[in-house]
Amino acid sequence: MHSSKSTRFAPDRGLTTRMVSTMFFIGLLYVVFVGVLLALLRGAWPLILLFAGGMFIAQFWFSDRIAAFSMGAREVTPEQAPELHGAVDRLCALADMPKPRVAIADSDVPNAFATGRNRKNALVCATTGLLRRLEPEELEGVLAHELSHVAHRDVAVMTIASFLGVLAGIITRVGLWGGLRRVGGRDSNTAVLVVLIPLISAVVYAISFLLTRLLSRYRELSADRAGALLTGRPSALAAALTKVTGEMARIPTRDLRQAEPFNAFYFAPAFSKESFSRLLSSHPPLEQRLEQLGRISAQLGRP
Repeated sequence: MHSSKSTRFAPDRGLTTRMVSTMFFIGLLYVVFVGVLLALLRGAWPLILLFAGGMFIAQFWFSDRIAAFSMGAREVTPEQAPELHGAVDRLCALADMPKPRVAIADSDVPNAFATGRNRKNALVCATTGLLRRLEPEELEGVLAHELSHVAHRDVAVMTIASFLGVLAGIITRVGLWGGLRRVGGRDSNTAVLVVLIPLISAVVYAISFLLTRLLSRYRELSADRAGALLTGRPSALAAALTKVTGEMARIPTRDLRQAEPFNAFYFAPAFSKESFSRLLSSHPPLEQRLEQLGRISAQLGRP
């Protein structure tokens, strides 16, 4: 029987604490932001509340479908992808967790991701580039990493947290459209609103961006650790990490640019050659991830 509360993935209190803290601060930021907009744009408050509430509910309930569609995931049956399904079946049995939906994305960028607001609605996806390049043990290591995201529920937290920053921009545009159309050039406050609202939106986005990046880097290390302990083969996960990161250099820049917006969800980040995203990466450095896996290997007494 699958436990509704826990799995055999190693628990991580540090991750839980960080997820709760991140959601609290981003939620507080969001409430303050909406409050400021309502104060500045009194005439547009019904539109602001309607959009804020509607978009948040839509994101929460359809986050898995939106993310999967955006990244080109196509759900596959055990007959269509027997090896992928077989690996997920073995890991779910080992972890004592419900099996998520399984998908494949037609992309040469070697990667994998998990989405879903809870374990029952989760989806795990591997790209064709990943399936073509990895050995069975390496693939299981990557899938164990992704399943740990589902087990620890940090997939849902990241989806919601990252969306609130985007929502700040949407609400701002709606507020400006609704409020400024009414006041036009006849109100002396118009110039102040034109400056204040984009400024407040930029601050909200910047703070939410930094908070989600901090959480994202920690959750990747947590997933590496939990996946390695579940399979008992940290060296296989290390090999997969090294291989995937090395292969990124061979992927055309155009393909990497298409993948970059979804880096927070991927197993390993995709960087185009001109990218400066490394400064505020969603993932910890490869060296740090390999060092942690090396320590786990030593603890398990494995090479």
